[in-house]
Parts: sequence; structure tokens; C-alpha cells
Amino acid sequence: MSDRTVDVVVVGAGNAAMCAALAAREQGAGVLVLERANEEERGGNSAFTAGNIRTVFNGVEDIKALVPDLTEDEIAITDFGVYSEADFYDDMGRITEYRTDPDMCELLVTRSLDTMKWMRDKGVRFLPIYGKQAFKIDGRFKFWGGLVLSAWGGGPGLVDALHGSCAREGIEVLYGARATALLHDDDGVKGVRVRRDRRSFEVHARAVVLASGGFEANPEMRTRYLGPGWDVAKVRGTRFNTGDGIRMALDAGARAYGNWSGCHAVGWDFNAPEFGDLAVGDNFQKHSYPWGVMVNAEGRRFVDEGADFRNYTYAKYGRVILGQPGQMAWQVFDAKIIPNLRDEYRIREVTKVRADSIEELAAKLEGVNAEAFLREIRAYNAAVRTDIPYNPNVKDGRRTEGLAVDKTNWANTIDEPPFEGYQTTCGITFTFGGLRVNGDAQVMDTDDVEIPGLYAAGELVGGLFWFNYPGGTGLMAGAVFGKIAGEAAGRTAVGNE
Repeated sequence: MSDRTVDVVVVGAGNAAMCAALAAREQGAGVLVLERANEEERGGNSAFTAGNIRTVFNGVEDIKALVPDLTEDEIAITDFGVYSEADFYDDMGRITEYRTDPDMCELLVTRSLDTMKWMRDKGVRFLPIYGKQAFKIDGRFKFWGGLVLSAWGGGPGLVDALHGSCAREGIEVLYGARATALLHDDDGVKGVRVRRDRRSFEVHARAVVLASGGFEANPEMRTRYLGPGWDVAKVRGTRFNTGDGIRMALDAGARAYGNWSGCHAVGWDFNAPEFGDLAVGDNFQKHSYPWGVMVNAEGRRFVDEGADFRNYTYAKYGRVILGQPGQMAWQVFDAKIIPNLRDEYRIREVTKVRADSIEELAAKLEGVNAEAFLREIRAYNAAVRTDIPYNPNVKDGRRTEGLAVDKTNWANTIDEPPFEGYQTTCGITFTFGGLRVNGDAQVMDTDDVEIPGLYAAGELVGGLFWFNYPGGTGLMAGAVFGKIAGEAAGRTAVGNE
């Protein structure tokens, strides 16, 4: 293939990348998108998500603006609550142990709602997450954890909507095109070198936006930066996020930034494939653990399952599971909770056992010390404060007392048959370390000076998340910084700055 020249080239084709492409096009720039995957696997990790997006909203009117087809009957039976800028700031600070970059966090929070409205204008449709983020109490749905909306069709629906919008805007997507290096000199970045169909060529551009994900699908980089044992973790999403964009930028003098030893990692089905399966999507996850218990191969609980809402713990508990013997854990529930398990527990591809007695269940938990497990369950049941009412909509304080690892909320006894167990391991979603950018999403060099012509968005930007993250924030950050990067790259390309 021969060399090409465009105004803006975007590397990647997921949520952040396509938002960048659309924003650059709004500035009048001609845009080319390079997608390493084939068309069927397009969209990076965005295609593997549930499509949940965390945004500021100040009441039902903001929800109605994003979901205009919400009916009055639905509104009447729903308590959406409020998720203010202060709430979002508090969650980002608390969950990242107050290490989140304050300038980046401010952009994320203050631009979230406007970015959602912009996405809506671009053809992305949203809906309330009734099935996973709300419980019906006394005939009324109440949302919890600050997370209310998802894209129609989940991650695949989000990707399709953004690609459809790009097609209408005349933005070309080149599939099977792997960017291998940045074209740069003393004056900045001038394009990218690309390999496609076993041939290399150059795309010359006035601005480049890197939005090609982290290094979670690269076992060598996982082990080098996250630590020993991470080479055996399963990858929740795309097989194509091997750190290419990060490597290219570092080779061009970019500054590494953020939590390079940290990542988003969850409890994932033990027998899931090495990489994500688009046919199953996000359903290998197992996120009802706050209502039950998790035990390791020694038959012991090892984490406070009820420390906080799932939104605020699931992204860090995968690392904890990876550190257990055999890199696995079993989630255990009884008849009180089984009917309320999330939909992902009912898929065909699930590692599950069921029993009519706790002793029978103990014998079926593969790899677990059965006698130790029975002792653990007896001790746990005896420690539950059953005098405190159970309420899944709030941190109810229904706890255990006197255990080595106490459970602080939603402590339900495990004593009513039937019993079920679900085997999990660690599934890595994305890595937290990446490139440093400024308020225009322009990549900084090792002297903290902007690299002319180079912008970045999405997972390969570092500094926003440390140790953990609030659920739904990844897609929001990708959209916010994708839009910022695209606008700045577009202005640069057409000479408006």
C-alpha cells in the first residue's frame, strides 16, 4: 500500500478513538482511523464492556435529557437520585487514595455531562441500568452507587453507534492496520508508520491521536510492570491491546505517567478463554459477591466482600484473587440470594456447582479444602449480626463481628438450601500506567514540554486511576479525553491554533 497524507490520524477504533475522530471532524479536519483489528473485532476493549458510563447528573431532568424516550410511568416508579460534581470528586479521591491527577480529574468530572449530551447528539443512545444498578423496594426502583446509565446494546452497541456516526461524517476506518512507529523529528510528530497485509507504509499527518489501549493483552509487559504472576491472568477484552501506542510514544520521547504497577482487574470465570469472547461479552464477570462470601483453596475468606458497593471494589478484587493459592476463588450463595444474582451468573458458559446441603457443596468445590471450608462457614454464620436488617440499596451495616476478616455490610448467613458456588480467577481489564497529557490531551515529553502534533486519550493515558476506579468511569474518561484530544488535534491540523 502506498503512503498517504491526512489532516489527523487516529490510532485505535474504540470509544476514545472514535470520539476523537468525531471531534476532529467537527473542526473541519480530514480524519483517518487506523484499527489493528479486523472489522469483526473492531472497537478495542469498548466492545467488551457492559456499556455503563458514570456521569454527573443533578436530578431526573438530566436523565431525561439523555434518555428522552423515558416514559412518565418509568419516571414515577424510579428514584434516580442525584450524582453531583462533588459526589464524583469524592468517589475519585476516595477510590484512588487521593492520588488521581487533580487537573485530569477536574476535566473528567466537569465535562462528563456535556460529553454525554454530545455523544447523544452523535447518535449514541442511553438507557437506565435497571437490571444491574437498581433494586425494586416497595414497588419503586432505587439506583445505588452513582451509576445510572448504559449505552444501548452495551459495549458493542456503543461501538456500532460511534462507527455509524463516523461513517456519516465521511471518516475512513482502515482495518487490519497496525501502527508500528511515530514519524517524528525535532519539530514534533508528523504521522505514523503502519503495517497492513504484510506491507509497511507511512501515513503523514498534521496531528496524531493515540487511543489504542493499554498493555493488558501483553503478558511480557504485564509481568514487567504489574509483577510476577500477572502473565497467567486472563484478559477480559481484546487481544490487540499490547501497548503499541504507549511504546511508540515513549520511543518518541513521551513521559511515562501514572500507576504503572496498577490495573483494573475483576473476578472472572475460572474457565473463561485467554482473551475476551465477543459472543459472551462482559458476562464472564461475577459481581454479586457483596451479597455472599468468597473463599480460597484453603477454604478461608480472604477479603471483605461487603466493604463497599460493587462499583467501588470489583476493579481491585481481581488482583486479590490472583494472589490466592491456585489464582482462584469460589463465590458461595444460598437460597436467600440466588434469585437476585446478576444475569451473568445464568449464562451457559459458567463454572458452577449446586448442592442441597452445605456439606455436599463443600465436596463439589474443586480445589478447596472441604473441612476448612465447613469450619469457615460455621464461624461466619455465627458471627453475622442477624439483628441488623439486610438492605442491598444502602451500605446497611449488617456485619460480622469477631472474625479474622470481618464483613462490614450485607452479611447474609449461608444456611438455606439450595447452595451454589461459582469458581473465579483474575480477569484484567486495562492497565493504569501510560502517558502524561496536558489539558488539551497533548502528550508531554520527559521534560514536561508538549510534543507538537501528538495527542492521546483512553486507557493509554496515565494519572487518572490509581489502585482502583469507580465503575463506569473508564468509558466516561475515554469519551471526555477523546473529545478533548480530537478537538485539539483538529484545530492544529486546520491551523486554528
